[in-house]
Amino acid sequence: MVDTERDTALAQAVRLREESKRDEAREKLLALAERYPDDAEIAYQTAWVHDTLGLEAEAARFYERALSTDGLSAEDRLGVFLGLGSTYRVLGRYQEALKTFKQGLEEYPGDKGLRTFQSMALYNVGDAREAVSKLLKLVVEGQVVPEYGRAISYYADNLDEIV
Repeated sequence: MVDTERDTALAQAVRLREESKRDEAREKLLALAERYPDDAEIAYQTAWVHDTLGLEAEAARFYERALSTDGLSAEDRLGVFLGLGSTYRVLGRYQEALKTFKQGLEEYPGDKGLRTFQSMALYNVGDAREAVSKLLKLVVEGQVVPEYGRAISYYADNLDEIV
């Protein structure tokens, strides 16, 4: 059953986020998440906007909700694994990050984004050898992750930062 009111409101909130009107997007998405608590797509978009605002602790619960509910496209589900794992990592929840990346790689074997962020979490738990090994394999394979370039560049200089 199509819910045009939901679809229109969600599209508007996503557009606001994409236009860097993140606070407005957050307000709309929080209202949608309250109205549609079992909607994985709304949960994912709500998590994403919290992440863009640097509200990682709030983002985590929406990522978790998105993974626990059906209804995501394969692309969005991959985005949830990346977002949740990365969020756990910056919150210092390294084991949860590694578990999330492992689960994501079981569903999306070889994904370069998951592999890159997994390497960062491995570094954070003191497994520098495995982290570097995984990154070197990505280099040899010619794998680059331009869509996460800004985040990866930031974390390259701030691997130990916890928010």
